[in-house]
Amino acid sequence: MSDLKFRELIVYLARRSEGDPNFGATKLNKLLFFCDFLAFRQLGRAITGQRYFKLEFGPAPRALKPVLREMEESGDCITVERNHFGHLQRRVIARREPDLAGFTAEEIALVERVLSELWSNTAEEVSALSHRFVGWQAADFQEDIPYSTVFLVDPKTCPPTEDELQYGRELASQLDG
Repeated sequence: MSDLKFRELIVYLARRSEGDPNFGATKLNKLLFFCDFLAFRQLGRAITGQRYFKLEFGPAPRALKPVLREMEESGDCITVERNHFGHLQRRVIARREPDLAGFTAEEIALVERVLSELWSNTAEEVSALSHRFVGWQAADFQEDIPYSTVFLVDPKTCPPTEDELQYGRELASQLDG
């Protein structure tokens, strides 16, 4: 787990999201989650390695609140509250440029893809999207979500292929025999 990469990813996401009117604490949580879990799936490792846990409105990094507090104290960012369509939005604003020296080109490309795909989504929409993640669904409230759950699929939304079913039947018959 890299607190330094975690901090720099927060600064990067906040800086890149300056023009996104929907960017607030909820969306930051989900962007961090999607970046780390998609990296684990596609690159074989998370970007920051932070522990994520199940909250009512979706997954969140356990360390986010204390790390943000430290970042505010050091002047790396500030959090401002504002009214956003009748809801309180807590918006993280970077006060410096991110240091990307510890990131690979693959990691930055993945972060850019996540930002691009979720740019127009509201906090409620990215929360709803995170609720479709099997790892979040399977976890108990406040329980950590294992990175390995990124490989699980919901059979209702992604039914197994006939080949997968056949392979499962073969495995079952070997165990029964």
